[in-house]
Amino acid sequence: MITVIDYAIGNLAAVANMFKRLGVVCEITSDIEKIRRAEKIVLPGNGAFDACMQGLRATGLIPLLEERVLHEKTPLLGICVGAQMLGNGSEEGSDPGLGWIDMQVKRFPALPGLRIPHMGWCHVRRNAPDHPLLQGMDDDARFYFVHSYYMHAANPQDVLLTAHYGLDFAAAVCVSNIAGVQFHPEKSHRYGKQLLGQFARNS
Repeated sequence: MITVIDYAIGNLAAVANMFKRLGVVCEITSDIEKIRRAEKIVLPGNGAFDACMQGLRATGLIPLLEERVLHEKTPLLGICVGAQMLGNGSEEGSDPGLGWIDMQVKRFPALPGLRIPHMGWCHVRRNAPDHPLLQGMDDDARFYFVHSYYMHAANPQDVLLTAHYGLDFAAAVCVSNIAGVQFHPEKSHRYGKQLLGQFARNS
């Protein structure tokens, strides 16, 4: 059972539909008891960092998520702003992040010819090809991105995938049972389906 956290922000239906195409049972919920029983958790996010953090905080679910993820080691996957929220904070706003991964979220620099937001398909480089989330991923893997801010991990060993847009940035991060992807796997066709399948089966 994959549990997608519903805090009224994020492309929830698209994420759930991708899991359903994989034949994986998935539910979208903010119900405390269902989250308490979740086998694996997805934290989506779209829009502004502070709005997402405030929306999640307003649900009152953060203490339960900390119990499940930090103490019980339930696998969690953050998507887009949901991944950024795993860090300490973002240059986009002033609210603190969850602080589960030691990283900051930074704005892409103003460089000649560099359009912001970064929008579209981008190839990735595997930094940890043996990681369960990356099993079966080949050198041509690419994903769909929409973002103006990028994840910068304090520890390079926490970076699973790197992409390039004006500079190298973390496209996916992972510490223990906690992973986050800057791209949208639910919009990334073959490779997104493959990564979500690996999360469902092997994380």
